[in-house]
Amino acid sequence: MPGFTVAIVGRPNVGKSTLFNRLLEQRKAIVDDQSGVTRDRQYGIADWNGKNFNVIDTGGFVSGSEDVFEREIRKQVHIAVEEADLILFVCDVITGITGQDDDMAAVLRKSTKPVLLVVNKVDNSERALFATEFYSLGFEHNFFLSSISGSGTGELLDEITAHITEDEATEITDKDGNPLPKFAIVGQPNAGKSTLLNALVNQERTIVSDIAGTTRDTIHTHYKLFGKEFILIDTAGIRKKKNVHEDLEFYSVIRAIKAMDESDVCMLLIDAQQGLTAQDISIFSLAARKGKGIVLLVNKWDLVEKETNTARDFERDIKERLAPFTDVPVIFVSAKDRTRIFQAMEKALEVYESRSRRVATSVLNEVMLAEIEQFSPGISRGYNIKIKFVQQLPTAVPSFAFYCNYPDAIKESYRNFLENKLRSHFNFSGVPIRVFMRKK
Repeated sequence: MPGFTVAIVGRPNVGKSTLFNRLLEQRKAIVDDQSGVTRDRQYGIADWNGKNFNVIDTGGFVSGSEDVFEREIRKQVHIAVEEADLILFVCDVITGITGQDDDMAAVLRKSTKPVLLVVNKVDNSERALFATEFYSLGFEHNFFLSSISGSGTGELLDEITAHITEDEATEITDKDGNPLPKFAIVGQPNAGKSTLLNALVNQERTIVSDIAGTTRDTIHTHYKLFGKEFILIDTAGIRKKKNVHEDLEFYSVIRAIKAMDESDVCMLLIDAQQGLTAQDISIFSLAARKGKGIVLLVNKWDLVEKETNTARDFERDIKERLAPFTDVPVIFVSAKDRTRIFQAMEKALEVYESRSRRVATSVLNEVMLAEIEQFSPGISRGYNIKIKFVQQLPTAVPSFAFYCNYPDAIKESYRNFLENKLRSHFNFSGVPIRVFMRKK
């Protein structure tokens, strides 16, 4: 399934962040009555009827304002409209249609993207009657709902998922007909993504071809050299947008999300001079949630002053901030000097193999039941817990089911113990692992 992205737009204080939290079924965005609370973009993954899609929450759109924050938010809303696959235009039934709503509607009418008009705060029959005035905005699909209580959101989610179609793109395969590994180069602007791609493909005797991607603004490069063959998904090169002022950070977020959906392994570039930033951690966390393999590349290492343990200390600091998922390869590279970039490719291929690894059920039980015997879950909530059987599930992300008598009584700390033992015995470095407890 291709990456499908939904952007939530509208003027301030209509409940965009509340709707965002409702769609994700978690309290991620900060909600407040004060205008302008959502300045940084929030993004996450929603799941409905077996279909996943990305959701982006934008700040409140205020046309014509010269306030520095509102001007930046306005640019980001334009970008979201341009980049997303579907737009949720949120309005507030209590205030009715305002001039700002009309301005936002005018922007959306110029877009070719499907727009769903969401009239929020409709929590009784009187407000449902008032909400009918929003038909005058001229959008085909209108939804009356309450983000706080959740009433009406099921119909909205049904309509969103109806727009998500299966990927009809042709799979690129090797000579044996197997799909090629796909590596996405992601990271913040100026981290060195373009330089890394050029360093990899601008080699003599490299067989490369640019293949139009299923997602706009990603370039798929078929790499075949030294017995290695894979697809590089580049998120660095973006064509200029007409009538849109570039907000590089916001572009990078949307492109990274889309590239992740297509990839098997994400190569996250970190600027060695900047260190690991909050934006890097957000991209890392999203890749992990999507179940992608991850390799961290600390780029521009040639520009860092070094002492005896500089690399060791740098890596330790990174992993402390990424906890609890710390079993991730970290490679120090210089894309400009082509230092260790082929080692990075080797590591990405290793992570791809690890993500595809299947452990025989007999081996899995022999190893893990011995570990469980050494350190049992013991008694929790008054239950004496016994784990009897383990098997790997047939999923793209390595997932393991542990069958026991009281699955709901297993503590999170014990799940972490089981995950760590799986990693230590079967080498899942750089790969998220899912652990499920099931009733035996």
